[in-house]
Amino acid sequence: MLDGYPSTDVLHLERRGRVLVATLNRPQQRNALNTELRSALRDTFDRFDTDESLRCAVLTGNGKAFCAGGDLKEMADTNMAVPPENSFVMLGSKGRLSKPVIAAVNGYAMAGGFLLAQDCDLVIAAEGATFAISEVKRGRGAPWAVPLISMLPKRIMMELLLTGEPIDAHRAYEIGLVNKVVPPGQLVGAAVAVAETIAGNAPLSVWASKQVVEVATEVGQSAALQAAHQIFYRVYTSEDAAEGPRAFAEKRKPVWTGR
Repeated sequence: MLDGYPSTDVLHLERRGRVLVATLNRPQQRNALNTELRSALRDTFDRFDTDESLRCAVLTGNGKAFCAGGDLKEMADTNMAVPPENSFVMLGSKGRLSKPVIAAVNGYAMAGGFLLAQDCDLVIAAEGATFAISEVKRGRGAPWAVPLISMLPKRIMMELLLTGEPIDAHRAYEIGLVNKVVPPGQLVGAAVAVAETIAGNAPLSVWASKQVVEVATEVGQSAALQAAHQIFYRVYTSEDAAEGPRAFAEKRKPVWTGR
């Protein structure tokens, strides 16, 4: 367990340089999201977002599933009707992080597991991984799926929501839900490699790039362009903005300060 991070058996944490690898660890329950795991995710990613020593995270699952969704046994035991307001917010308590997170999807990503992958900035899937919004199979709902309309064509979103049937990793790649499909044994390594590339870039530029993509999916083009200029002003006036060209001219690797 990492210093300063929550200690729990249901979420395993590992530091790889400037990358945090978080592994859902309820393999016997296919990493189903119970109250403890949801809380651990929120606390961990709140800490990650303020940890200056880490710049990117990878989220994966232990065992044969990435995450099978909400813990149906817990729902039945507690007679859950309408889910608590924060139950759909797991990558930090604010619902949005300033740093990138990459989902490394092994096996099933169902319902709430689909949501976890959806909330990550990039998705790398193992061959054999499957994705499904399966709530219609259980008489439940997926209000959290609304942001998919900015990621997928309307008819694909309709298919996922209305049928509840899974799609495989290759189809998920074809429709733009997944960035890359790799052999299972290479999954975490491939995700960490991408995370290390991101972590090696200027942190303020990464932060601003993530912000403008999120803004652009929520407002019109003109408003997004105006917001982007404001967001990147902090980048242009930073120490790193001078360090990048200077390092290139001096033929050395830049030393980023994030300031």
